[in-house]
Amino acid sequence: MSEWRIYRGASEPHDGIDDLPAPPPWRDFRHDGPLTPFDRTADDGGAGRRLPAADAYRADERTVEAVNTALYLRRPLLVTGDPGVGKSTLAHAVARELKLGQVLRWPVNSKTELRDGLYRYDSLGRLEEAGVARAGRKGEQAPSLEAPGANRRRTDLGRYVRLGPLGTALAPYALPRVLLIDEIDKSDIDLPNDLLDVFEEGSFEIPELSRVADLQPEVRVRPADSGAPVTVVRGDVRCHTFPFTILTSNGEREFPPAFLRRCVRLHLPAVDDDARLRAIVRAHLPMAEDAADAVVERFLRHAASGELATDQLLNAVYLVSRTGGDDAPDLDRLADLVFQHLNVTVPAES
Repeated sequence: MSEWRIYRGASEPHDGIDDLPAPPPWRDFRHDGPLTPFDRTADDGGAGRRLPAADAYRADERTVEAVNTALYLRRPLLVTGDPGVGKSTLAHAVARELKLGQVLRWPVNSKTELRDGLYRYDSLGRLEEAGVARAGRKGEQAPSLEAPGANRRRTDLGRYVRLGPLGTALAPYALPRVLLIDEIDKSDIDLPNDLLDVFEEGSFEIPELSRVADLQPEVRVRPADSGAPVTVVRGDVRCHTFPFTILTSNGEREFPPAFLRRCVRLHLPAVDDDARLRAIVRAHLPMAEDAADAVVERFLRHAASGELATDQLLNAVYLVSRTGGDDAPDLDRLADLVFQHLNVTVPAES
């Protein structure tokens, strides 16, 4: 029996992921194919630009339990909540604590299709090289890139393929990569259903490589990040361990039951606890803690009548700690400027 808390919501990185037990039989994707190395200590530059940052993220008990449930079951974690409650930052916090390297982020919009997340194929680049090769033969017809006898350099299609964030997460790594599918509720209505087969099978096909599998059974392709190339066998990308996947939603749409039953679900409520808000300020702006008391009080007052996000609180604390002089706005005016309700399109005049 292993330690339940693989993810602890701690502030310091540790090797707890090494104690994750074997997956359930129906979620066991292990195979004998070549594994791809990745840098577990890679600096996740995206987290440093996010509020709240990964190293200052404070997970409550429900969040810790949901993350561990998703880790154990090898299921995606669907995180819902208002903007600014820390849905996306949770992915960076898990990656940092468990030393799982850079987060693979796939931002979603209404035009996003499944293939956008899986891979890109540079067909134009390949055609241009074919034209150059033909011209170099002084009028003699060059062999097809897929024809028997074509040299390996010309048939190396791996140079024209780059995996997307989802495709990279499904590459064969010994430990799970962290995948963030951001704002899935903004997607086309078909995308959640399109993801079902990929989530269930833990694999996908690259047809451009499958067609030449007899000539090139193994092709090395670039991942979405700057990591080591991924070896694709016979056009099939198959994970070795299911990635830790967070899908975020602001609640702008409903999802089909077939999609929901394959996810662990977590709702992050708006932060309205005085002590927790002060802890967030201390973690991000320790030098401005003296200004926090009055700002937190006004934040809670504004939040009682409309939707606010914690990054608005941090913005206000920063402003109060950095402004001064006779021409500086007073605290109430700064609060009115920053604490504009998110559920109101036109801000109130004051």
